[in-house]
Amino acid sequence: MSTTLPVGMAGSVRGRLGALVLFAAAMGWLEGVVVVYIRGLFGMGHGAPIPPPGDVVERFAQMPWLLPTEQGREVATIVMLAAVAWLGATTARARFGAFLVIFGVWDVVYYIALYAMLRWPPSLMTTDVLFLIPPGPWWNQPVWVPVAISTVMILIGLRLFRARRPGPWK
Repeated sequence: MSTTLPVGMAGSVRGRLGALVLFAAAMGWLEGVVVVYIRGLFGMGHGAPIPPPGDVVERFAQMPWLLPTEQGREVATIVMLAAVAWLGATTARARFGAFLVIFGVWDVVYYIALYAMLRWPPSLMTTDVLFLIPPGPWWNQPVWVPVAISTVMILIGLRLFRARRPGPWK
């Protein structure tokens, strides 16, 4: 396999990483905007606290079309992150690293966006519904949990993305 980048992939590792992070940050902000809209659909005003996770599920039940719509959006988001990671690197290791980095940045920026737009979460101890695929109680965690996991994902992803030695995932 060639180690040169195809046309369009040229540029430094730092430049490609910068583009990936920029994309992830924009996606994270967009995710925050979507939640602002969903809160509006639920009748929750600006700055209102998010109800307990069980109440969120009940509100989704009141609009049966919304849960599958939101689940479809979650799948589409993961596909977009994976596709951009694939385009941002040439080896399986670097692509997986790119995915970890952009997933982590996306998730952290999502919480930054929510705080900037809604002043939510008021604390890293605030419980959030992390994902709706599959729906379940294990996705209800304090905000510090996904932020910590995302930070670890970014650190591991950077090592994999920047690794220069060939490895088992070449």
